[in-house]
Amino acid sequence: MIEMNAAALTAIVLPDSLMLAACVVLTLAVLTFIFWIEPDAADSAPHRSLLDQLFERRDFIYDNLRDLKFENRAGKYAQQDYEQMRDALESEAAQVLLEIESVTGNEAHLSRRDPSVAASPRS
Repeated sequence: MIEMNAAALTAIVLPDSLMLAACVVLTLAVLTFIFWIEPDAADSAPHRSLLDQLFERRDFIYDNLRDLKFENRAGKYAQQDYEQMRDALESEAAQVLLEIESVTGNEAHLSRRDPSVAASPRS
């Protein structure tokens, strides 16, 4: 009877130990995959700086101005609408350029034209 119990015990213990070994191997494989994975190069790439964002915004505004001029020539806008949109984009571009100058520390003091001088005709 003891031999029978030993054989039954061996039949029960052997599959359990195989399952335990399989679980341990699977756990080790999962932990290896999670913790030893190579980091993506994009994760360590520097983020865009404020200056890069400003340059991108400047380029976007210039593209919009170019498109607006083309669409105006094509007759898509009334002259007054075109001038309002152009003035809005130009003032936004000037603001972005001032921000770029302040970020770079390259503050050039631009002389502003006197409107009375600009309105007078040249001789």
